[in-house]
Amino acid sequence: MSRKLFGTDGIRGRTNTAPMTAETALAVGLAAGRIFTRGAHKHRVVIGKDTRLSGYMLEPALAAGFTSVGMDVIMVGPLPTPAIAILTRSLRADMGVMISASHNPYEDNGIKLFGPDGFKLSDETEIAIEEEMAGGCDQGLAEASNLGRAQRLEDAGGRYIEFVKNTFPRGRTLNGLKVVVDCANGAAYKVAPAALWELEADVISVGVAPNGTNINDGCGSTATGMLREKVLKLGADVGIALDGDADRLIMVDEKGQEVDGDRLMALITTHMAAQQRLTGGGLVATVMSNLGLEHYVKGMGLELVRTQVGDRYVVERMRSDGYNVGGEKSGHIVLTDYATTGDGTLAALQALAAIAETGKPVSEAVALFDLLPQVLKNVRFGAGAPLEDATVKAAIAEGEARLAGMGRVLIRKSGTEPLIRVMAEGDDEGLVENVVDDICAAIKGISSSG
Repeated sequence: MSRKLFGTDGIRGRTNTAPMTAETALAVGLAAGRIFTRGAHKHRVVIGKDTRLSGYMLEPALAAGFTSVGMDVIMVGPLPTPAIAILTRSLRADMGVMISASHNPYEDNGIKLFGPDGFKLSDETEIAIEEEMAGGCDQGLAEASNLGRAQRLEDAGGRYIEFVKNTFPRGRTLNGLKVVVDCANGAAYKVAPAALWELEADVISVGVAPNGTNINDGCGSTATGMLREKVLKLGADVGIALDGDADRLIMVDEKGQEVDGDRLMALITTHMAAQQRLTGGGLVATVMSNLGLEHYVKGMGLELVRTQVGDRYVVERMRSDGYNVGGEKSGHIVLTDYATTGDGTLAALQALAAIAETGKPVSEAVALFDLLPQVLKNVRFGAGAPLEDATVKAAIAEGEARLAGMGRVLIRKSGTEPLIRVMAEGDDEGLVENVVDDICAAIKGISSSG
């Protein structure tokens, strides 16, 4: 059986449109609660959220589901996704839930689930939850005397701040560093600036005035223009951009240039290898990472292992093969010595520690390899399967032939939106652009004719 509700990162969709409704949230709480009720102890679940208005709708619906099957609920309010993973373990909870649609606009929301070990659930467990949901909402309900209780944990933010600070090298601070941090009006709007300030950085915060509808709106890791301008205007040493749930990191150097996840992974990998702390003999990235990163890593005598898109697949490979550094070009940086999932604030601290070790400005410290020209475009589609069309297949085959030996083509469906992502990279930027445009045109032709 394949998953129908769960995508690459939980359940996601437009608020108050199936599947992202209060009814679905209630059903998830009931089903997941039944599956994770194991043993005679009193079970508990940690629920966090970002700053979307719809969080006020989904949080109580989830809590009602979990308490209905006898689980106690600990609500922590707006906190980064990685904080929920950390708190799930530290509070000895049976599972954790994050209500967020990550980098998507406020109209969307999502539900991400963690097991008691703080890792995202496997495909098999998500399928089991979907099967349990199909059985209805009147199964496995607790007796009146065994209903769960719901409470708020007031010091959750402080716990997370102390955790990320303790990952920074002992005895070191950020004293003398001027940092602009953009929290995307999202989940980290309080904790990220606080952690940086407590490590003695000179902190300028933007994207820290959430109103329920401005999350990721012209700010954060997917829209760094404001941050780049602020860094240049203030003469800052570095800019840090997080996304709505703060599991992604994009940095900006002192020249206002964006530093993506590939460059950050190269920086951290180099630093950890020099300290003999790198395990697995390399790092794990996805099929979207630039070929330049792969060439650089191989030049160090290390290996770059690729997975399908999604930080959960990166983590699965890291766990199975013993790697402690992995991530995505989009900014998910996973450092399993410290965390079980991508953590933008934690990754920023590790990157800053690596930069400080070089004694160079950010622009020089991250200039470890040349990026090959890479073009990525999204094509929205309606019903049907455009990638199965003969015309589209022919366009893809022709593009692959034109780039043979000089680059590559990657076509994939988005796991969260009705989009086809068309990516190509190679030595010749003009050729790469043409290949992507031709494939996009073929997909658009099918969509418009359908």
